[in-house]
Amino acid sequence: MTAVRNWAKNQACVPTAVESPRSTDQVASLVRSAHASHSRVKAIGAGHSFTATAMTSGTLISLEHLDRVLDVDVAAGQVTVQAGMTLRALGDELAAVGLAMPNLGDINVQSIAGAINTATHGTGLELGNIATTIVGMEMVDGRGDIVRCDAATNPDLLHAARVGVGALGIATQVTIQCVPSFNLHAHETIEPLDDLLDGFAEFARSAEHAEFFWMPGTRRCQVKRNRRTDQPARPPSKLTYVRDKYIAENLAFDLVCRTGRRFPSFAPKVAKLVSGAAGERELIDRSDRVFASPRHVKFVEMEYGIPIDAVPDAVRRVRDLAASLSFPTLFPVEVRVSAADDIPLSTGHGRTNGWIAVHQYRGAPYEAYFQGVEKIMDDYEGRPHWGKLHYQRASTLRGRYPEWDIFHTARARLDPDGTFANDYTDRVLDPVG
Repeated sequence: MTAVRNWAKNQACVPTAVESPRSTDQVASLVRSAHASHSRVKAIGAGHSFTATAMTSGTLISLEHLDRVLDVDVAAGQVTVQAGMTLRALGDELAAVGLAMPNLGDINVQSIAGAINTATHGTGLELGNIATTIVGMEMVDGRGDIVRCDAATNPDLLHAARVGVGALGIATQVTIQCVPSFNLHAHETIEPLDDLLDGFAEFARSAEHAEFFWMPGTRRCQVKRNRRTDQPARPPSKLTYVRDKYIAENLAFDLVCRTGRRFPSFAPKVAKLVSGAAGERELIDRSDRVFASPRHVKFVEMEYGIPIDAVPDAVRRVRDLAASLSFPTLFPVEVRVSAADDIPLSTGHGRTNGWIAVHQYRGAPYEAYFQGVEKIMDDYEGRPHWGKLHYQRASTLRGRYPEWDIFHTARARLDPDGTFANDYTDRVLDPVG
């Protein structure tokens, strides 16, 4: 077998077999065979996690062909889809029936299964992560049995399995609670970092979806505020979209990052180029089209959720850290917010989070930067995004999740023999048993 790699090319594995089933029954058969032979299985969606959560030396099950809409209940606002459907395809399917996801992140190439397993989120004080929209699931457990859960059937499993970190089972279908389709008025501005931090609580409330990007070494931020609107769509022209999203944000950005990686002393100029390239923009479009942007420049990422009141202090400490590094950072820092929820291993469990995401361009040193950021986030009981790089272990994470034991009770029930375990889950969740 040849190696399988994730999107960022920072994780790889050589599985004994790669399978692409087209039904839940086929997934179940593959898992039963693996369990009978005491071998391991992992599922992979779009491969957009930066961690090794989907890597295995056993059987790798691709969800690429589990990508259909199975049922639509417009009156209830609920849609059941196969778990391999990408968020981008889901947006188109929902729009066709007058529905939408209440919130999304700024990348839409992930599968719905990968997004919920890692508690992927967008931004918005009143909006939880994508897993909070799941009201029903079908999954294959570690013995190869098909398990269904919703509010009436196995509600305790639904409570835990919405964020499973790939350790509870292979999701094959999910039922999503949607909202009526809506347009967003997107307004992008350039504002001073210190002003945003000094008034961070007000900033977080300034729009339904508010976030900013700050390039280390500069004082200004690209600020995005998206608000619901009843106005008709007013999208950018195709030429403007290509210029802004493909040429400026991808081709040109990749070029300046390559320069900074090859000649680190030019990094301050890179920072100014990146921060100076953004300008004020305004548009109205379908919500999912506003939320997401094309991302073709490869990078690695770490993201931490911390109590929202701690964000200004934490960002200032990250700024000091970035200024002290021997190799410069070449990517912006992203700051967002999200609502609390009740899912045991959701990073939003029991608290409203402020999010600080740090990135580094592919091939550039990142370990000192990321390790330093993690030490800062530890001071605020930070919870790492399950699909992004971090150095935590079960021993350091256990105390940060009040319902840690509830998750492990579900794990003991669904995968008592560790069929879905790998080195990553052993590190962050402990080995089964």
